[in-house]
Parts: sequence; structure tokens; C-alpha cells
Amino acid sequence: VLAGLLLAVAAGGRGSAAGDQESPPGSRFVCTSLPLDAAGAGCPLPPVPMQGGALPPEEELRATVLQLRETVLQQKETIGNQREAIRELTGKLSRCESADGKSSAGTWKKELGKGKDTMGDLPRDPAQVIDQLSRTMQTLKDRLESLEHQLRANVSYAALPNDLREMLQRRLGDLERQLLSKVAELEDEKSLLHNETSAHRQKTETALNALLERVSELEKGNLAFKSPDEFKVSLPLRTNYLYGKVKKTLPELYAFTVCLWLRSSASPGIGTPFSYAVPGQANEIVLIEWGNNPIELLINDKVAQLPLFISDGKWHHICITWTTRDGMWEAFQDGEKLGTGENLAPWHPIKPGGVLILGQEQDTVGGRFDATQAFVGEMSQFNIWDRVLKAEDIMNIANCSINMPGNIIPWVDNNVDVFGGATKWPVETCEERLLDL
Repeated sequence: VLAGLLLAVAAGGRGSAAGDQESPPGSRFVCTSLPLDAAGAGCPLPPVPMQGGALPPEEELRATVLQLRETVLQQKETIGNQREAIRELTGKLSRCESADGKSSAGTWKKELGKGKDTMGDLPRDPAQVIDQLSRTMQTLKDRLESLEHQLRANVSYAALPNDLREMLQRRLGDLERQLLSKVAELEDEKSLLHNETSAHRQKTETALNALLERVSELEKGNLAFKSPDEFKVSLPLRTNYLYGKVKKTLPELYAFTVCLWLRSSASPGIGTPFSYAVPGQANEIVLIEWGNNPIELLINDKVAQLPLFISDGKWHHICITWTTRDGMWEAFQDGEKLGTGENLAPWHPIKPGGVLILGQEQDTVGGRFDATQAFVGEMSQFNIWDRVLKAEDIMNIANCSINMPGNIIPWVDNNVDVFGGATKWPVETCEERLLDL
């Protein structure tokens, strides 16, 4: 269309020039659309006389048109992308296209006397046409480069408004400061906890070392005991690591008597003076006063409450007897029988091969002590017999009339070990203990 348009413009310009010289009144100029490949097509031109040795005007005009056609073809892709240029040229040629659309041969009228140009403001000179097209193409190219530059700028830089970007940066800075503050706080807490733990560990180790040194000194001085049985075991703290252990174990028993001297003012409850555990039964024999409960005797995990009261800080002599026959039991305090009962694990023999612990209650054989059940105080003369002692024998032992070691577990120095800070001390004489009652 553009090629045909340019041919028509050139032809119209040429005809106008001729008409200025000799065109008769009433002449009409016809504009016809030409295909792009119509190289030899064009509007009929009146013959022009040859001037000197120059080319005929028709040939010169044809060469100019061909050059314009090549230029237009080179810019075809750009013109196709920028449809505004086509609309602009189409507006300038609207009358020509309208006339061509209504009839097969549209006509344009021209007033020869006034020289009116019916092509609107389109230049008549082909050189001006080329110049105008060049300026249009350059404008479109500049606009396209500007759009591409803006597009690259939008891709390369943040598309957010400055205020929003600054607000986000401030918010991120605040969050970063809060995070750093929290990390510093956690580090301080961790350091403080580590220091406290280290200090507590060091304090505990220092106390244990001092106790162990004292135990070593006492063990070295055990020869100072007047006799092997004149010592006591001291358990001054309610912990799960102070205890004594009897080296010997028990045989199978169908009856027993346990006697010992105790002094404790612990509250609530004196704890566990002794416990005997065997595989499969941690509570084979246990004497315990736990919390606000009365003193209890456990045999094979069966319980009997004993009417004993010994948490007044004074020495007391305690004896307990038991037999499998009907589960009979007796409780003596300071030589006097205070209670008796039956049905405590009847016909159950005490199992052999267990562990006998002084001062702790065993949850497993020889271990898993609970500090709340630990004995606090002193004990001495812990003896076990494999029979039920007579009441007069128990009274004589409590009155210091006789010294009667246990035939199963006697109270001798080399049969008792102490651990965790428990200590052995020379014990008061039996008469001194008796005066403390």
C-alpha cells in the first residue's frame, strides 16, 4: 500500500507541475493502489520533453520510487511494530483510501487556478517525502529505545516506591536488631547457667572430697575402736548417696530378729534405717518411716505399721521379730513390747543372696536410692538372728545387761562399709546411751 501510495504521490506531484503549465480546465487526477511487486506500475504521466542529456523525468521518477520502496521494505518490521505510524499516514491518505473503497476508480478534483493540493499536507517533492519518513522512523526508533531503557531500568532496579522501600528496610533493620538482642540474651543466660552449674559442681565436689578425706582418716583410725563392735555409722544428710553396706548377705530365713540402736530427729520421718533387696523383690525386708506415716515393716512388699516413736533426737533401742508361721511379728522399743500382729507375708521364707543397705531404701538391688526416703541420724549395734528372740533377752540387751551379737549378721567393723560421705565414729557406751532415754 505504501509503495502504491508513494507512486501516486510522485505522479500527483508531477501532474501538478505539468498542470501549472498547460493543463486544461476540468482535468482530473486518479489515484490507484498498487501492489508491492508491481515494479513497472504507476499512474499515467504526461510526456515531458527531454532536457539536454539528462534522463527522462519518467525514468528518474521511477528510480526514485524504487529507492523509496527498498527503504520502506527495510523499515517494514519497525512500521509493523509501531502501528501508530501507519495510522498517521492512513489519516493523511484517508480521502484517497475512502475514494478507492467506494469505487474501482476514485477521482480527486483539483482547482487549477488556485493550485489546491487535494493530498492534504503531504509534501509534493519526493525528497521531502523521504525526509519526512526518515524523521518519523527516527522518532519511532527513539521512542522504542526509550521504552526498552525504561523496561531495563524496571528490571534492574527495585520497582517499589522509595517510601515503601525505606519502610521495608527499616522494618528489616528492626527485626535484625531484635534477633541479635535475643541471641545475646540467650548467650548471657547460657553463660550464667554454665557458671552456676560449674560453681555448684565445684562446691559439691569440694564437699565430697572433704568427706572422703575424713572417711579415709577415720578408716585409718579404726584401730582406735576399743573393740570391733564399739562404733556407730553417721548419716548426717538426706541424700541419695550417703549409705552403709553390710558385706555379708542373708541365708534363707523362716524367722528372724533384728535389733539396733537409733538416734534421729529428722522430720518428717526418720527415713529408712535398713533395707534388704533380692533379685525380683526390692522390698524383701524394709524398715521405713516416710513422711507423716508411722514406722512400717515391709516383708515381701507386704506392710505392717509399728507403734514405735523414735524421732525425738535421743538414742532408742529397737527390736523386731517375725516368723513365717502365720506371719507373726512383734515390735520392741527400749526393751518393752509395744505391739504385735500377724498375717504379714505368712509362709513366705526370706530369700537368700540379697543386698543389705543401711540408711537407704532400694528400688533395685543395691541401688536407685531416693533422697526423700533416706535415713538421717546415727545407728549402732545392728544385729540379725535367724530366730525369734525371747522377750527377756531383748530386755537384757536394751538394759545393757548382756552383749549378744547376731548369729547371722553381727555388728563388727570389718563387716560394714560406708559410702558417699557416711562416716564411722566411736560410739557412746551402752550405759551412756541408756541414760539418754
